[in-house]
Amino acid sequence: MKGKVMIIGLGLIGGSIALAIKKEHPLAQIVGFDINEQQAKLAKSLKVVDDYCSSYEEEVADADFIVISVPVMQANEVLKLLSRIDFVKPQVLITDVGSTKGSITSLAATLFPQKNVTFIGGHPMAGSHKSGVIAARSHLFENAFYVLTPFDQDANPKEIALTKMWLAGTKANFITMSATEHDLAAGVISHFPHVVAAGLVHQAEDMQGSNPFVSRLAAGGFRDITRIASSNPTMWKDILIHNKETILTLLDQWMEQMTMVKDNLTQNNEDFLLDFFRKAKEFRDGLPVKAKGAIPSFYDLYVDVPDYPGIISEITGILAKEKISITNIRIMETREEIYGVLRLSFQSEDDRQSAEDCLRKYTMYETYIV
Repeated sequence: MKGKVMIIGLGLIGGSIALAIKKEHPLAQIVGFDINEQQAKLAKSLKVVDDYCSSYEEEVADADFIVISVPVMQANEVLKLLSRIDFVKPQVLITDVGSTKGSITSLAATLFPQKNVTFIGGHPMAGSHKSGVIAARSHLFENAFYVLTPFDQDANPKEIALTKMWLAGTKANFITMSATEHDLAAGVISHFPHVVAAGLVHQAEDMQGSNPFVSRLAAGGFRDITRIASSNPTMWKDILIHNKETILTLLDQWMEQMTMVKDNLTQNNEDFLLDFFRKAKEFRDGLPVKAKGAIPSFYDLYVDVPDYPGIISEITGILAKEKISITNIRIMETREEIYGVLRLSFQSEDDRQSAEDCLRKYTMYETYIV
């Protein structure tokens, strides 16, 4: 496809979408904007975009496809500004990448009535440990779910199809649903879990005042199930405000469930407690293993290693020879004369599998996945 694409916001997501479009549509002109001009310059130097601008209001008028890739609170303001632009193309598509869809989709319906502009809300459900345009990858969304939320699904079949064509290079699995359906689903499997994770961390912090061992022992499983609590606080504050009604409903349901657990634990109801954990295990074990979801996957490989000087460089050297990239390394436990646990994080499932196969060639390294 030919045409002009405008990417507003050149972080990980915006940059990755730009690369995916460039790969699929090499004849398209991709122009980027970021409030941080150094980030925009970096995007051009990395060939993520063909060019960048210091003011997208001046560049966007002749665009065919516009991607708003900014935090949810700012996305509405960008949309309002775009509604004042005199677009010259007969058909203009605007989409966003925010993880809440109700507010911006409803706003778009009031801003672009009876015009040559169509807004199709979007939420690519994939991410990375890394951030910024330097971490952008054209394959970031491959096999991930990419939700599209038009204001009126029946009225926009051509526009939905055209949006998918522009985004075909993401190689994502597109799903079309209403903004309400999206916000409920995202609330259950992404937004609310972040609230729970943050709550668990706060509880541990409160308890360490009376028991100093809490923070020292808060490793292993606790760190894993609360890892998402390390996400950007401002971003998650904004998401909760934008998906307020869904979160309030989920909080009520959660408290009812926890009250039920508390009551049955008080009564020593072993049958209830067994059933509570059994049903959770059955549903959890039935979830797709390799599919990407709303919360970025962590591709971790654990390695039992002897504690002696140079062991980490030895392992990283082995992986480097095979050109396997590691995104993070953490020593879980090191005690003299006892095996420690090294946690290696990777960008993808394929990288982790390659690393596991590579290290298993060396019999002194036992690897496992939790």
